[in-house]
Amino acid sequence: MSRYAAAHANPEGPGDARPTALQIVQDEKLENKLAGKVMVITGVTSGIGLETARALAATGATLYLTVRDPEKAKTTLHDLMQSDPVFLVKMDNSSLASIRVAAADILAKSDNQVNILINNAGIMGVPSLQITDEGFEAHFVTNYLGHFLLFELLKPALIASATPGFSSRVVNVSSSTVRSVDLSTSDNYNFEKKEYDAGVAYAQSKLAMVYMANEIERRYGHKGLHATSLHPGGIMTNISRNVSPEIIAMVLEELKKSGANVLKSPEQGAATTVLAAIGKEWENKGGKYLEDCAESQRGRDDYDGFGVGWTRQMYDAENEARLWKDSLKMAGLQDDM
Repeated sequence: MSRYAAAHANPEGPGDARPTALQIVQDEKLENKLAGKVMVITGVTSGIGLETARALAATGATLYLTVRDPEKAKTTLHDLMQSDPVFLVKMDNSSLASIRVAAADILAKSDNQVNILINNAGIMGVPSLQITDEGFEAHFVTNYLGHFLLFELLKPALIASATPGFSSRVVNVSSSTVRSVDLSTSDNYNFEKKEYDAGVAYAQSKLAMVYMANEIERRYGHKGLHATSLHPGGIMTNISRNVSPEIIAMVLEELKKSGANVLKSPEQGAATTVLAAIGKEWENKGGKYLEDCAESQRGRDDYDGFGVGWTRQMYDAENEARLWKDSLKMAGLQDDM
């Protein structure tokens, strides 16, 4: 049983007994213990990404934080920028061209060392179908395909940086909404075959993140490179800026049906990410979906995006392999297997 199970048993809302990201660092006794390690985190200017970066800065690791606008981010991240081993990298997650430049920048500055990659950046609720200049639906490329490309470009460094005492890790921030969708075809990434739905677009992109982590583990776990995916919990952050007030009210009402206040603060929402990134229990394993600072347990196959536990579609080797193959093609890459 997870050491945090009791804290999650009877949630009382943001700021309750559930752990924060910094508490995870402290409980793992890793404050100032990871100097010399390199971590890359996407989407750090607000919400759980910001709190993830703040907590991991306490480990003493060198952090490369990707941001769309470095000058604007310097103001938002002022406290973090006071630390010498924290660097901003300009990167637009919706642009594969931008990601290629950013990956090259990271590898040059880190001398080809990357120990941990946290894929956190994301968008939600884009009201109408948006196709980028490179030909991809906005949620799909920002939340998933961009992260897939970033991983592929950093993969040689992740594998080379793994040691018997410190395996490399990839952490994909997903969402419980993955329980509500399938991702079983290759012809609807851009809603070619059905009407656009912002909720479905978001959920599909987050299910793709689960599939990516599972396939990384399958392909590279034996090389000391492990991957997990996770649901951070219900947190009201800036990612919901595109979502209508009516839908937010509906979401809050659905959450209340559980009989408890399950919403978390951003600091608490980042805790599962930090545990996946540095927790000793995940040192030599992966390919699992986490929630509430523990491996998720089997849930009901009810297509309820507000439910708990993993469902049938979240572990599917055939669809994971298909998505990987499709993603390589979309990113213009060759398979190394």
